[in-house]
Amino acid sequence: MSTPTIPQTMKAVITTADSSTALQEVPVPEIDADEILVKTTAVASNPADWKLVKFMTIPGTIVGVDFAGVVVKVGSAVTTPAVGTKVAGFVIGGQFTDRGAYAEYVKTAADLVWTVPEGTVSDAQAATYGCAAWTAVQNLFLPTRLGLAEPSDVKAASSKEWVFIYGGSTSVGQFAIQLAHAAGYKVVTVASPKHHELLKSYGADAVFDYKDSEAITKIKETTGDSIHLGLDAVSTAETEVFSVKAFATGAGKLHVLGMAPEADAQSLRPDISIQASTVYTTHGRALGPVPAQPQDKALMVHFLKKFPELVKSGALKPNPTKLINGGLAGIPEGFEYMLSGKVSGEKVVYEL
Repeated sequence: MSTPTIPQTMKAVITTADSSTALQEVPVPEIDADEILVKTTAVASNPADWKLVKFMTIPGTIVGVDFAGVVVKVGSAVTTPAVGTKVAGFVIGGQFTDRGAYAEYVKTAADLVWTVPEGTVSDAQAATYGCAAWTAVQNLFLPTRLGLAEPSDVKAASSKEWVFIYGGSTSVGQFAIQLAHAAGYKVVTVASPKHHELLKSYGADAVFDYKDSEAITKIKETTGDSIHLGLDAVSTAETEVFSVKAFATGAGKLHVLGMAPEADAQSLRPDISIQASTVYTTHGRALGPVPAQPQDKALMVHFLKKFPELVKSGALKPNPTKLINGGLAGIPEGFEYMLSGKVSGEKVVYEL
């Protein structure tokens, strides 16, 4: 396939000094030998996107982490994917002037994308498998985190062990349910009742309303009071306390999202190892106070090779989507939609 014509400049959503964003014309990024350049066709939003703009502003940087698109250029050391391949991935947005998802072109490491199988999911759906799906993979399967057995193929292994996931209807929760199920584990989760049927269709064996005063009792009865592994996909002081109360007596592991676990949950259950992590370490580079963690990148490089078959088989479905019109110009509207608290069981996406 001939190399597409690539312009010198592109439109991108840039952070501004007043903790906002602007759609600006910037240079198309140059790629290194081990990188690829992707012409974006869809992007998705996460709470981290607007939080980085609002609270951790680095003016002049490109915003956004989740994207899908077509490879238009490869570095000299890249053998796969080839130009013309449809891919999706996750980059670190809001930190660099030449790297971020909310742009007409995105550069990223060639081994940190997955190939989207033809005839499976739309570009907008493919974009939902970024930050959230990577977070689920990192927390479920990294040996230093929950260390679950991986899906060896699309057929679940035989396992009677229960895994608890708080926030099953969140983007991370939806992917975590499916991945744990595909790996052969039994999954119990909590979410608003309107999402229960969706989560059961994604592989949850039991779903309860987190507002139900008897929810913890019901979880223990359903699982035979056997939970020793859990992921809190919401990760507040309240949700972490709820999570550890659902655990059985004895040692366990609970993973939460963010920089540090809440003290209340740890003091309530000192026998449970509560650890926090950030998905940005999957890029294998240091970021602020967080040191480089090569093992996190190695897991993602390995696991992304599983994505095409998991998606093709239907074992790993995308998040339900909420399309915001306007392409990159619609990003501020998407941020406002998220800030208003309207997002529930869906991923905000934009088509370019």
